Amino acid sequence: MSMDLTILYRGPLASCDYDCPYCPFAKRRDSGAQLRSDRAALERFTGWAAAQTGDSLSVLFTPWGEGLVRSWYRKALVELSRLEHIGRVAIQTNLSGRTAWLAEAERDKVALWCTYHPGQTPYERFLGRCRELTALGVRYSVGVVGLDEHLEEARRLRSALPPEVYLWVNAAEGHTYTDEQAGRWTALDPLFPYSRHPHRTAGLPCRTGESVISVDGDGTVRRCHFVRAELGNLYDGSYRNSLGPRGCPLDVCDCHIGYVHLETLPLYDVFAGGVLERIPARPMRLPAPDGLAPPTSARPLLPLVIR
Repeated sequence: MSMDLTILYRGPLASCDYDCPYCPFAKRRDSGAQLRSDRAALERFTGWAAAQTGDSLSVLFTPWGEGLVRSWYRKALVELSRLEHIGRVAIQTNLSGRTAWLAEAERDKVALWCTYHPGQTPYERFLGRCRELTALGVRYSVGVVGLDEHLEEARRLRSALPPEVYLWVNAAEGHTYTDEQAGRWTALDPLFPYSRHPHRTAGLPCRTGESVISVDGDGTVRRCHFVRAELGNLYDGSYRNSLGPRGCPLDVCDCHIGYVHLETLPLYDVFAGGVLERIPARPMRLPAPDGLAPPTSARPLLPLVIR
């Protein structure tokens, strides 16, 4: 029986070329053996995905480290993008590496979820990479972590990016925002209220474990990155009989790659055609920063769009 499946892949890679103070993997180095293990795991996964011609697959790579400075991640995106049964292949990246290799990929299928880290890379260099993606015709979104010290850089970036490029803002982990602070970030990203508060999820229906799965380097399948219970293994096919509708076993979800799949939120409509790369279906209309009434997690803000 054929399936339409979204896969969040996270292999052993944990090293990064940045040292962001808010990230636990900053400047971590993988040994040569660890890098070889990550490459072998990724090549195994890519080979498996290429062979699933009876299914429709979409893949988002979510490495703990920075993948695109490694040749095997660039190769995987190019190869998967060229396959007929792959609907989308995307990766989360700090955009520190070169971009010319994307000319070899199928531009209708490959996409990048890019994060700008002020203080880690010169602003002009990051903006230059974004302009390269635009020139190549590659789909991409850009975002920042919503810390006060990032606000002016985020505003500057928003002004410089093409209006059709979505700039998202992630609430900083463990950070509480006043309504005034949240209003400033919402003025840049109308969807920031979804990130501001953790979402209550206990028992609520979620697409993870049914049409969305998480896969690690060994092929262990879980419903998502945040639920440790195993559904089986990708490579022996044991996961397939475990797929089905199920409520979330966690009390809350505070990460976009998790709560975007909640059926109680309208985000599949908001990001229709761009869920993996975090690109809304329609351009966002930026609200005025005054007079905002940011929602709670139980009553999220509906997207504001150009009409």
